[in-house]
Amino acid sequence: MGCIDGKTYLERIDRLRNNVWINGAKISGNLSEHPAFKNVMKSQAKLYDMQHEKSFRNILTFKSPSTGERVGTAYLEPKKIKDLVKQRKAFQIWARETAGMMGRSPDYMNTVVMTFAACADLFGDKQGSDNMRAFYLNCREHDLSLTHTFIQPQVNRSSLYFENASDAVAARVIDENKDGLVIHGARLLATQGGMTDELLVFPTGAFHFDEAYAYAFSIPSNTPGLKFICRESFAAGESHYDHPLSSRFDEVDSIVLFDHVTVPWDRVFLHGNTDIASRLYTDSGFMPLQVHQVTSRNIVKTEFILGVLQSLVDAINIAEYQHVQEKIAEVIVALETLKALLTASEVHASIDTWGTMVPDRKPLLAAMNVYPKIYPRFVEIVQLIGASGLVTIPTERDFQSEIGDVLRNYLQSADRNGYEKVKLFRLAWDLAMSSFAGRQTLYERFFFGDPVRLASNLYRDYDRSEFVKWVNEFLNREEL
Repeated sequence: MGCIDGKTYLERIDRLRNNVWINGAKISGNLSEHPAFKNVMKSQAKLYDMQHEKSFRNILTFKSPSTGERVGTAYLEPKKIKDLVKQRKAFQIWARETAGMMGRSPDYMNTVVMTFAACADLFGDKQGSDNMRAFYLNCREHDLSLTHTFIQPQVNRSSLYFENASDAVAARVIDENKDGLVIHGARLLATQGGMTDELLVFPTGAFHFDEAYAYAFSIPSNTPGLKFICRESFAAGESHYDHPLSSRFDEVDSIVLFDHVTVPWDRVFLHGNTDIASRLYTDSGFMPLQVHQVTSRNIVKTEFILGVLQSLVDAINIAEYQHVQEKIAEVIVALETLKALLTASEVHASIDTWGTMVPDRKPLLAAMNVYPKIYPRFVEIVQLIGASGLVTIPTERDFQSEIGDVLRNYLQSADRNGYEKVKLFRLAWDLAMSSFAGRQTLYERFFFGDPVRLASNLYRDYDRSEFVKWVNEFLNREEL
């Protein structure tokens, strides 16, 4: 079959009739026609269509070694540095289509599946390893879309909290039989929950204490007993003028409920092995390959923000002020830092234990620690430069009314009329002040987890022994 187009994606999700709830009601009918999902699904469908465009085809796809059909580049297991370069280019082509705002575009999870298939022997059990490889091939050859859940509900964040097996909230294995594992409970945080073919589930921190949480599997999104409970949609209306980002790219986040869900044995990758569960992320190429994809997108997102900021500066003619120049320079420095870190990760890539060419972890660990701190600052800079213009934003209907000409005149800027100025400032507002903007900021703050824990991980993982040795040698030099 190979890579699909947007029409196939939309029709396939509609046929699944996934159990999706929003605003207290279960969605009936086609998910792609529901107001909370239709525009983001159209945006996702466009990404699939791009795989068939002549100008993008050779970057966004490659020939399947199994069938010779064109398949998505994110499924390519890198064997050479040039493969990583191709993947980065593919990631950024898709990211530019969404201004970097869709953190769960299909290439993210496709990369994850490819990574774990490449190190499938790590799962420690032949059946589990074979299942992982088979799942990867199925995803690659049918261009399946996936969401995932890695997080437990926030019941009690105390380090001493343990759930009782008889009254557990977090999803756990409660039984196993000839058909498979039986999972019951809740998991967070499935972005795009309900609008993908599959749900991938991997271990969370609880497996350290209870093998009932040490599992990994993937199941179709319409599996009996599986339910997606979505947050309120931030896709506020149909007008791309009024809501240029949220009307297109709001990836609805969801709670996933497992109501005695049976996971067939041929879909189980890991079961009950807490040692393997603890090594899945550290002993695989998961971190460097995932962060390579994410940083590629973050660069594009930062370029877009820089473009918005400079457009604001030009519109109200404030480039002469040094404090404005300093703020724009902050974003430029951040952008060039990210680009340098990504390039360094590719230049110093190496073959890992599993035969996969993986980017250098060290610059990517730095990128993981940088972006959660700088993104909120980007938002603040948009607010500081936009100032009162970010609340002086009539709607498209206002401009279509009898007062439209008045608004065009009185809201004009140095380089455009009122309609065009407000169009730009509404974009900046949707980037920095709307509910969509708030979600984006929180998302980037915690994309990789707790920022303090990230810093601790960097402290532990970054080898500084050679530098310490150098200092000791310097201190013990004998003077000539």
